[in-house]
Amino acid sequence: MSRWTDRILLEFPQDLSRFWIAADPDDLLLDEHILSSLRERGFELLPFEDPIAFRTEYEERYRAAWARGVPAPSRALILHLRGTEVDTLPWDYLRTGRRTSLGLAKLFPNLSYSVVRQIGSEYYEDLFEAQAQHNPQSMGDGATKDFILTHIFKISPYLISRPEDLWRELLRLHYRDDGLPAVLAIHVANVLGAKAAFSTLPIGDLFSSKSFLLRAVQSAWDRFLATKGVIGSRAADGKPPEELPDAAIPFEHPDVRVIVDSMFLDGMLQPLEAQERPEHVPDWARIGIVDNPNAVERLVIDATQRLATELPSIEASFRDWLLLSRRLGEIIYRLHGVKLDHAGTIETHVAAIQKAADEHLRAWVTRHYADLPSLPAAKSPVMVHHVPRYISLRHDPRQTRVALLVFDGMAMDQWIQIREFVAQREPGLSFEESACFAWLPTLTSVSRQALFSGLRPREFANSIDTTSQESALWSRYWQDHGLRANEIFFRKAIQRAAQLPELASAISNPSIRVTGLVVDTIDEIVHGAVLGKRGIASQIASWCETGFIERLFGMLLDQGFHVYVTADHGNVDAVGVGRPNQGAAPEMRGERVRTYRSEILAEFLPAGVDAFRLDVAGLPADFLPLYAGTRGAFVRQGEATVAHGGVSVEELIVPFIKVSRAA
Repeated sequence: MSRWTDRILLEFPQDLSRFWIAADPDDLLLDEHILSSLRERGFELLPFEDPIAFRTEYEERYRAAWARGVPAPSRALILHLRGTEVDTLPWDYLRTGRRTSLGLAKLFPNLSYSVVRQIGSEYYEDLFEAQAQHNPQSMGDGATKDFILTHIFKISPYLISRPEDLWRELLRLHYRDDGLPAVLAIHVANVLGAKAAFSTLPIGDLFSSKSFLLRAVQSAWDRFLATKGVIGSRAADGKPPEELPDAAIPFEHPDVRVIVDSMFLDGMLQPLEAQERPEHVPDWARIGIVDNPNAVERLVIDATQRLATELPSIEASFRDWLLLSRRLGEIIYRLHGVKLDHAGTIETHVAAIQKAADEHLRAWVTRHYADLPSLPAAKSPVMVHHVPRYISLRHDPRQTRVALLVFDGMAMDQWIQIREFVAQREPGLSFEESACFAWLPTLTSVSRQALFSGLRPREFANSIDTTSQESALWSRYWQDHGLRANEIFFRKAIQRAAQLPELASAISNPSIRVTGLVVDTIDEIVHGAVLGKRGIASQIASWCETGFIERLFGMLLDQGFHVYVTADHGNVDAVGVGRPNQGAAPEMRGERVRTYRSEILAEFLPAGVDAFRLDVAGLPADFLPLYAGTRGAFVRQGEATVAHGGVSVEELIVPFIKVSRAA
């Protein structure tokens, strides 16, 4: 356990009280490792965001149990207040609760509070350790920024003087998916902007935005290969190359070359498709050129072997899993792009990494998934039910228009396929890409309702087995955030380009401020699939050819919407493990999961069926899932299918994308 975690836990001595009130304006308790440590010590944290929801949970699950003298769900409950106005809480809470308070100013007394609060909670643990080791004197804003850059990001802008210094630091930073917070990126830009070698570069954007950096590197790579006589084509991402900053990247420098090599392996950069590779092109550059089918095969195999050594551990952060899902998605996308007669060897390697990743994920989910629902959504949604809150924090819907597109059933690899196609057709579009966790079980009625409602499934228990209430839940969320009913739009079953004129007319009403749309083409394709995910990729390509997706994006952007894209769950290739013969026992029969309303029925499983139970906090108490093991499905033994509902990287972690037009 780290010093940071130990310091936070000092505020909560065990067995001192069973009801706590924690004033935490900086969300220090809403960290996955802190939440996990609290849970291990018998504490459960419940955010005080909706007084009625909190009262219901507190009365039904905790106070009633304490009054009867029976065990509650945990030994102690923490009321988490995201502020300092404790005295505004109900009188009975104040009378029985033990109070404590936390804050960045208290824990980092010698650093600038205004700077520390802007860097992100994922850096607090390392910063606390650096503070303990170096014992800094009282610092102002500038000195605090330099301290954080030096000890957390290992960057000193004052020592960057040559192009290779700059690009080594930029590539290293973004390869770790660790772009600088805006407050630090601006500071670095001010320091480097004074140096003639960098005065024409958009330093702040390069340090803070991974997508901007990758577009710059991709464009520069094409120009570099052109100087070597390699002419080819690729799907453009974002701005046309001629509009990107004229950044001469020293690709041949060893420090730069080794990171670029890794970026091609992981799919961050796309190789140039070329008819041939001239003899004088150096061997190290071949990873960024596709001149024959064997080049793609080698690229995918190398990427899977590299990923196999870097799978997240049981103690990994959720961010490590989000990054892995994107790397794995790139590998699967490339696999489906290889002709079938060249794919055999690759499929063996990819299947091995998929199996290993799923085994690691299942162990991680068992220990840490319960902590995810309570994590803050201000920087990026961690779970799909955080998405409405994230959007409402980023945009005031009374001032701006927002559209949320839910591509039902879209896995990460399928988003990457769509992204590459759309970027080629509409190079003026830009994609800020991240990911988030779906709800378990990864069924539409569970995860998509959570996505549109902003609620945990336990809070819509009456409709958990249907999707008929999604429109009402979407409307209720936004009405609770100040909008009127006529300012909220919702539409399902959007699939074809022919539907777009009517949709454009419907949302053209300027009174509409938020729009929720369900695009269910991929889910329809999945449920009719007979040739596995490879066949689905072919059908998605045909769907993209109709122009539906770029026209949908363009229509929404033209009407002034901020556009976000996500999915409720993904999908996975699976093989039948047999159908449990339980008569009419299951309430919901999925191919990767079955759910029950009785503990007795959920525990009963015929011999020989590979399946497991996993209790998930946030589900109704009488909603009990039984999951097919490994990549199994509850269909005829040995039958191949594409399904969802289970615990795999491809089902559980979905894309979350901001679509915009490049400035």
